[in-house]
Amino acid sequence: MSHPSAELASFASGLTFEDIPSAVLRRAEDLMLDCLASELAGSSARPVQSIARFAETMGPTSGPSENLVTRKTTSPMFAAMVNAAASHMVEQDDVHNGSVFHPAAVVFPPAIATAQALGRTGKDLLVACVVGYEVGIRVGEFLGRSHYKIFHTTGTAGALASAAAVGRLLNLNAEQMLHAFGSAGTQAAGLWEFLRDAADSKQLHTANAAGNGLLAAYLAQDGFTGAQRILEGVQGMGAGMSTDADPARLTDRLGTRWALPETSFKFHASCRHTHPAADALLTLMQTHSLKADDIESVVAQVHQGAIDVLGPVTDPQTVHQSKFSMGTVLALIALNGRAGLAEFDAALDNAEVRQFCQRVTMELDEEVDTAYPNRWIGKVTVRTRDGQTLNGRVDEPKGDPGNTLSRAELEDKALRLGTYRNAASADEVRDLITKVWGLESTPLVGRFIG
Repeated sequence: MSHPSAELASFASGLTFEDIPSAVLRRAEDLMLDCLASELAGSSARPVQSIARFAETMGPTSGPSENLVTRKTTSPMFAAMVNAAASHMVEQDDVHNGSVFHPAAVVFPPAIATAQALGRTGKDLLVACVVGYEVGIRVGEFLGRSHYKIFHTTGTAGALASAAAVGRLLNLNAEQMLHAFGSAGTQAAGLWEFLRDAADSKQLHTANAAGNGLLAAYLAQDGFTGAQRILEGVQGMGAGMSTDADPARLTDRLGTRWALPETSFKFHASCRHTHPAADALLTLMQTHSLKADDIESVVAQVHQGAIDVLGPVTDPQTVHQSKFSMGTVLALIALNGRAGLAEFDAALDNAEVRQFCQRVTMELDEEVDTAYPNRWIGKVTVRTRDGQTLNGRVDEPKGDPGNTLSRAELEDKALRLGTYRNAASADEVRDLITKVWGLESTPLVGRFIG
């Protein structure tokens, strides 16, 4: 068969270590460290603990795969689910701009859990993770902007990404991989409505995507069949979840265009849609030596996707919901010069933050919207109390591929995340860093902490 879903499955099943450029492998390690540190940072959060308790109730109390939340071992399924939930909690995991998709949260947890269970090498794990990124990103691009308006792409495309990564570790052939895609796609879900209620669904989205993808791959290995055209079929994901689905994106330069290095790191601990405006405001304030009290109002010029996702959050009721509030993020930038984990923890009941929030609005900007999602331009207009109107702009927010984090910066971020709320000791995080940087030469993927 030759159709987009089949071509993507063939690529996923056939990719080898030797096919992947060294720079892509190094960036995969960077992204893995970022994800594992995010898992530690999110491990104590109430929604994550709830999913962890469910896993302990339903799953084995020991097993081959590492649960970074409980520091115990369990089955690959429950390790994947719990770690995926944790990785997406503190809003520090990666994002691919063009697909508006967070690959790490749904690729690394199931891939690591499966590699540990199967006794795979570090090279095997790296290949599987690259496969997961390349598949998941292309599925997100295929589904398009209309999909993201209603659906959380990380929950939907994430099921395919997880299936691809786990399927590669299971050595599925092209036919089996296509069946895994079919089973993953028919389970794909995740709706944005939770934002209006400060609900916990975002962690369920990543846990479910990671677990469902793993399930789909293992079932395919056992002969379980799935839809052959789950993506582009007349009753497939594109038909049911998008009005601008483009099947050509599924096979875009497979094996020559590497989507994984296009992924951005998160510098601020908030929804990525807030980052361009945050960087633009910070740059403007530094250029003009402004303080928060000097500012009468801020207008963030944004793309429609930012309005769709951030617009429902008008009065944040939880720390997590505040990370989807443009007003809160820009208030933290104005007041503290940063919007990190500690700043968000202190923000919710801070009168200065709430007052500044009221001075922030968003408006749709044609240039920003036209460039999105391939480019996330940041533009703000500030009105000062002395009557000035000032404009700030950034073309590549901190963390984007053209303005990325160095390994030293990633190590610093990992230490801050990993030790957050005493999730791990500094020595444990340093040992984790060493293990990830040496992954290619690791003969057997073992535990990353302890």
